[in-house]
Amino acid sequence: MTAFFSSRWAEVHEAVTEAPDRTLPQGFRAAGVAAGLKSSGAPDLGLLVCDAPEATSAARFTGSGVLAAPVLVCRRHARLHALRAVVANSGSANCATGGRGMDDAVKMQGAAAMAARVDPGQVAVASTGVIGVPIDTGKVMRGLSRLAGTLRPDGGDELAEAIRTTDAFPKCAYLDVDLPAGRVRLAAQAKGAGMIQPSFATMLCFVQTDAVLSGETADLLLGVCVKRSFDRISVDGQLSTNDTAILMASGASGVAVEPETESEAVFGQALDALLRQLALDIVRDGEGAKRVGRVVVRGGDPQGVERVARAVANSPLVKTALHGGDPNWGRIAQAVGAALPGAAPLAFDVAIERVPVCSGGVAVPHDRGLLAEAVSGLEVEYEIGLPGEGAETEAFFSDLGHGYVSVNAEYTT
Repeated sequence: MTAFFSSRWAEVHEAVTEAPDRTLPQGFRAAGVAAGLKSSGAPDLGLLVCDAPEATSAARFTGSGVLAAPVLVCRRHARLHALRAVVANSGSANCATGGRGMDDAVKMQGAAAMAARVDPGQVAVASTGVIGVPIDTGKVMRGLSRLAGTLRPDGGDELAEAIRTTDAFPKCAYLDVDLPAGRVRLAAQAKGAGMIQPSFATMLCFVQTDAVLSGETADLLLGVCVKRSFDRISVDGQLSTNDTAILMASGASGVAVEPETESEAVFGQALDALLRQLALDIVRDGEGAKRVGRVVVRGGDPQGVERVARAVANSPLVKTALHGGDPNWGRIAQAVGAALPGAAPLAFDVAIERVPVCSGGVAVPHDRGLLAEAVSGLEVEYEIGLPGEGAETEAFFSDLGHGYVSVNAEYTT
């Protein structure tokens, strides 16, 4: 397909192609700058602006009980207004910073509103970095003054660079989508590599389109696609305090995505593929990771399959086996049993890359050499069958190796 869609688990509609130029959808401008929030001198402040007065938006936020100040500010305004700008920084999560943190988030919002020339209530604030470290708003203000004059349609890559923390590579995409109603563009910038757990992940993601979307349609599509992407990934089973996903539609193309039409179906499939690939990129970037795993669980009941999928995705034993290319399916059996404890032996099935290794809770003879070869690739799929019918879920996860320990043992030092 394209350079962006690299995973077999992101199904791409034939109407979707990678844009020939790396420019944002019509009506959007962005830029990034090194404001001095990171000691490394790397870019750490970004601004995204939608110039269309009638823009629409939708947003989703972390489910954590500990919420960063930017999430509190952004969540409140996203309920009341269509968002037309996003100011985002790396280097400080602005979390667990008390009243000062809330004041700083509001200051960022106000300064970004001036730079973007929109109402403060239409500005989303997003932060990522170390928890418990106040943000230097003086540096933010000076950075935003510089950003105001550099906003441009091809500034999306700069925004993606500005929100990186431990990310090994920036995550962004520019797609053209041929709808029955006409051509529209989709673009996105995301970050995430550690503190990733379904529900949803440690990440920021900003999506833009020049399609005409109602607020209700934007909210519906973003909600469905987040559940199939960022809600399904795990690097280390750790839930973040700052997760934010925002979809903004300028409507500048004039192509309307009406409810219950073929255009809505195709646009939804394109957004789904975009977010799933970004989610998989986050897992692939999982601090020191080599491989990505997918676990599919069928049977039982919805709660049971969900518990099993998350137990497998978060198991250090499963993840280290994946890292080493070790086809030790006993690690899977252990995780299944821990997720579904009970007095009677559980009749479960396991297949790795479609090679059956367990049936009804009993080992199945198989070619171990063939299986070892199957798990040596960059993507490995595990299938688990539970007693019963009707329920099914999936989770994507990274392996766990020495690199993860090195990154996180020295994160603040």
